[in-house]
Amino acid sequence: MKESHFNTRTVHFQKKEKARNMSKAKPIYQTSAFVFTDLDDMESFYEGEKEYLYTRYSNPNTDDLGKGVALLEEADDGVAAASGMAVILAGILAIAKQGDHIIASDDLYGGTYTLFAQELANFDIEVSFVSFKNLDDVKDAITEKTVLLYTESITNPLLRVEQLAEVIQLAKAKKIKTIIDNTFATPYLLQPIKLGADLVVHSATKYIGGHSDVTAGVLAGEQSLIDAARAKIVTFGSNLTPFEAWLACRGLKTLSIRMERQSANAAALAAAMEENEGVSRVYYPKDVSEKGNGAMVSIDLKQTVNVETFFKSLGWVKIAPTLAGVETTVSYPIRTSHRTIPEKLRQELGIGEQLVRISVGIEDERDIIEAFQRAITLAQSK
Repeated sequence: MKESHFNTRTVHFQKKEKARNMSKAKPIYQTSAFVFTDLDDMESFYEGEKEYLYTRYSNPNTDDLGKGVALLEEADDGVAAASGMAVILAGILAIAKQGDHIIASDDLYGGTYTLFAQELANFDIEVSFVSFKNLDDVKDAITEKTVLLYTESITNPLLRVEQLAEVIQLAKAKKIKTIIDNTFATPYLLQPIKLGADLVVHSATKYIGGHSDVTAGVLAGEQSLIDAARAKIVTFGSNLTPFEAWLACRGLKTLSIRMERQSANAAALAAAMEENEGVSRVYYPKDVSEKGNGAMVSIDLKQTVNVETFFKSLGWVKIAPTLAGVETTVSYPIRTSHRTIPEKLRQELGIGEQLVRISVGIEDERDIIEAFQRAITLAQSK
């Protein structure tokens, strides 16, 4: 399938079933273990002749998800785990060891920031947070112990488009690995591996799954790093369940058509918000891909707009601490995704009390625009 076009690969990424019952849909292998006919048969797993022994190690459904995303990212291989955070940690530990140094962008998702700022010290891994807007600052932060640069292709929640080619070029010149969180862009818009990234992470909870009914993560990249990350996932027991993997695979089949529609809707909403007198600034990516610029829009409401009233006036638009489902939702970053980031850093980044993050769905763009314009109007002080 590597020779086929992207839209075809999203539908036909799953491994073909061995002829038995010939189910059209991939079965759910809801089992904790796989059985063997005798001890020699069991030994064949350890000799690499059989694929499955125990679901914590691997399972046909979880393999489908990891390898499916890897196919779309044009990576050597991929592995799925219980969440985006699980694969981020596995990817880091596949590269960094005790005493190593990592440089991370300072405008990351709040959960990633907390992992880097609080938990990696327990592994004796040092992290420096640097603005990636000026790569000279990144270059200056590199030490002889630096082994990894970490950033997001489109940042959360301010939607800055990372200069990936330049970041990766700098890393390669310094013989440093790169991990790119490609959750917001998805492989539909961007494929960091093709630019030379070593690993790509996805919160498959978001656009990969696409329906707000699964929590999962996928790591894709160079074979030896995926092998190392998979070993960490097995040891930590952070494997994904077969049913959740099956749900995410089902969602992946419609990634292209969802992203096309959601990106178009987001562009229309961003344009409408630019003209709204209650909005002081619109954050929407530019020049991400010829296919579009993603389905996330963030806005700064003017001080004349009461945030509490705005959220109460959204009507059918749901308030949710997550994103990327087919339904349009909103979140309030300072109380959800970026709650744990120090207030001083939030202020420096521009994540303030008037910032609203919008995950644009597949509804009619006219209804989406009307819902937000109405909420802003109702929340305006007279």
